[in-house]
Amino acid sequence: MADSLAPACTPLKQEYDSCFNLWFEGYLEPTLANATETSRKAHYARKAEEFEAKCGKVYKEYQACLQGAVKERGIEPMLQQAREEHPLKEAPPLLPKEKK
Repeated sequence: MADSLAPACTPLKQEYDSCFNLWFEGYLEPTLANATETSRKAHYARKAEEFEAKCGKVYKEYQACLQGAVKERGIEPMLQQAREEHPLKEAPPLLPKEKK
C-alpha cells in the first residue's frame, strides 16, 4: 500500500485500505450470479451497511485528514477547477441482458 498525500495521514490510510480490502472480498461474493434483482439489491444494501459499520469511521477520519492536507498544500483551488471543467457524470444505465 502506498503512503498518503500527507505523511500524518498514512496510518489512517493504511487502516482504511486494510479494512476496505477485507470488506471488498465479501462484496464480490460469486453467489450473486443467478440471484434475482431483489436479492441482489438486498445483498448490496447489507454490504453498504456493513461497510459503514466496519470502515465508515476510519474512512471519515482519513478523509478529514486529507482535506486538511489539501488545504495546507494549496491544492484545493486546482481540485475545484478540475471538478468544474470535468464534472463526474452518472454512469449510463445498464443495458438489458440479451436473451439466449
